Amino acid sequence: MIPVRIVVVGSGVIGLLVAVECVRAGAQVDLVDQAGIPSRRATSHDRQRVIRALHRGDATLTRAALRAHQSWLDVERRLGTRFYHRAGALTAMPAADVPASLALLGASGRALSSGELSARYPRIRFPAGLAAVAEPAAGVVLADRALTALACWLHDQPAVRLYPGRRVVTIDEAAAVRFAGGGVLAGDRVVVAAGPWSRDLLPAALGGDLTLYRQSVLSYAPVPSRETWAGTPAIPALGTGHGAWLIPPVANTPVRLSAASACRAVAEMTDRVTPDRWRQHLIDHFRSLLAGFDPAAVIGATDGYYLAATVGGGPVLATLGDDAVWTYAACGGMSFKFAPLIARNIADRAMGRPPRRTGLDSIDRPRRFAAARREEVA
Repeated sequence: MIPVRIVVVGSGVIGLLVAVECVRAGAQVDLVDQAGIPSRRATSHDRQRVIRALHRGDATLTRAALRAHQSWLDVERRLGTRFYHRAGALTAMPAADVPASLALLGASGRALSSGELSARYPRIRFPAGLAAVAEPAAGVVLADRALTALACWLHDQPAVRLYPGRRVVTIDEAAAVRFAGGGVLAGDRVVVAAGPWSRDLLPAALGGDLTLYRQSVLSYAPVPSRETWAGTPAIPALGTGHGAWLIPPVANTPVRLSAASACRAVAEMTDRVTPDRWRQHLIDHFRSLLAGFDPAAVIGATDGYYLAATVGGGPVLATLGDDAVWTYAACGGMSFKFAPLIARNIADRAMGRPPRRTGLDSIDRPRRFAAARREEVA
């Protein structure tokens, strides 16, 4: 039997994991990226990404995130490389909201009172009166190491051909991609997971429903960093009106500081240099949140981009034509932790198998576009 040939465009976390899942299912895979493999330009190529389960008020997402946590451990074991560090995670919230959040997590969570927060984490000035829910089993994935390990695994597979430095300019619904400067690569299915560049390859009816966001993040390294931050979990929500979050140093990485208020919609991707106003915005915000905050210890700042659905703000999976092309059109800014579940779902579809559910409605119920006129159908 001739194996299915899958062309995967994009070597961020989704593209790499889809390629792995397809190879494990017996497919031949052609992996293409406009940069290197893995792509250092990918939205997911970053130092640290938090893997935690709690999604306040959403039992479905919380259950999916619990499965994703286990899936990341499975990926790590399969690759034989450590990149998932169990630092724990902490979500600050009004004390009255803690019981409902604990009910979502079950045995995976535990409560911390306002007094316990102050005693355990004296360097962090949580807003007055807040309590928290801790997830001891959660942690931080060193994303660049994970992507490198995935790319190395694929490089060693005889069923995989890698095409770094090849920019795709057109997707043919008959399962082919066309390169800048000429050349065509065809397969039985095409999977597009090109991050914020995906919009340039999509039908106008789909691309017009996506919003491009730019996020600023500080790298903070007070001296001595390791001793200062020992035992600090990832804190995806410090409970501030600005939506502040932090990721502690893991494996000698700096602390990462940002906030929802430093994320803004933009018209196009330009550079990744953080403008002074956004750097100062974050410095001013964390000056009030971290005891002894030293602006001189901000050793860097960088901006990243991602696409999200304009309505709902989440990820988007769509198919073009007769299911020959599957595109992960937008990550929604939160899909890294769900990446193993999403990749399995997309790989199943590309292989023509019943997809395993993710618990994410926009992935389990993808959008469909007709081939001839590229207009959305039901």
